[in-house]
Amino acid sequence: MARITKMSGSVKLRWIIGAGLLAGALLLLATAAHVPGFAQWYAITIYPVYMGSLGRLTGLVPFSVVEILLYVFILSITGSVVYTAVRMVRQRTIKPAGRWLSGMLLIAGGLLFWYALGCGINYHRTSFAAEAGYGMAGYTVEELLETCRWLTQKVNDLSDDMVRDENGLMVLEDGTGKAAAETMSALGKQFDSLSGFYPSPKPVAVSEILSYQSLSGIYSPFTAEANYNADMVAYNIPFTMCHELSHLKGYMEEQEANFIAFLACIGSERMDFQYSGYLLAWIYCTNTLFETDPLLWLDVRTELSDHVLDDISANSNFWDAYDGSISEISDWLNDTYLKANGQPDGVASYDKMVDLVISYYFSSDEK
Repeated sequence: MARITKMSGSVKLRWIIGAGLLAGALLLLATAAHVPGFAQWYAITIYPVYMGSLGRLTGLVPFSVVEILLYVFILSITGSVVYTAVRMVRQRTIKPAGRWLSGMLLIAGGLLFWYALGCGINYHRTSFAAEAGYGMAGYTVEELLETCRWLTQKVNDLSDDMVRDENGLMVLEDGTGKAAAETMSALGKQFDSLSGFYPSPKPVAVSEILSYQSLSGIYSPFTAEANYNADMVAYNIPFTMCHELSHLKGYMEEQEANFIAFLACIGSERMDFQYSGYLLAWIYCTNTLFETDPLLWLDVRTELSDHVLDDISANSNFWDAYDGSISEISDWLNDTYLKANGQPDGVASYDKMVDLVISYYFSSDEK
């Protein structure tokens, strides 16, 4: 009898703690969204200490901790379902289901609270564009066209200096992960909000998982890790690494992470990083130009060197091989997630970096 009472008490405690964590997480997210200044205060005081400490800890190992935890989590949940079902059959009671549900609530509450601390609050912080002085006002077609031609010249100039394989495709130099952390640290000397420690980005061991989801990288707020798809065409990797690392500084909006990655890459001492930054910006900007005026886009594209065209073609072929229902579902989920976190454009928000790149070009000495 004593053992039954103890078990009942533990189940009740899990319900209470799980509900408390869930309520606490929702309260934090609501406060960030509706109390002016709270998210920014959190982003510049508590978050850097929390993420910096966690990032140093998980950065001690070369593999993706969150990837391993994901596999363990899936196996554990599956095992717990089977175990609970067997107990229900043997005991001829639904009590094991209540115990299982209480455990799920505890896990869900803990993960949501962890998520809120790791990134949810930061969706409502002051934007990097506002802090750095880059405007996001409208632009003319002429300004877009001029920016696209500038980017075309940049990628053409850099393309001849890239190391290339037997197929003519760009190859990265050694030590790309360490270089990404150093590149972001260097950018932090220009912008205080980006200063501080950066762990090396980590490849996802089974990168096909990301490929089928049309993902080039993913930031883990649970382990303070920047993870990237190691299978994709090389020119994507430096930009993706810097994009994911920018999330570790609390900039969660995708257009801002893209713009930070652009600034980091083009300011790098490594030419393969520069090529990555300029080429990704070229793709985003010329895609927007195509939607605006296909004939102008065609004029710009014909100016692109054969080496760059080879890289872009290889990239298209890579992602086309994984196109299907899984990638469509993943896009829908990502779109829904972004809209739920205050980015009304959803996955289209990635393209909003075009505004910032144009602003950068017309406010810099590049013009």
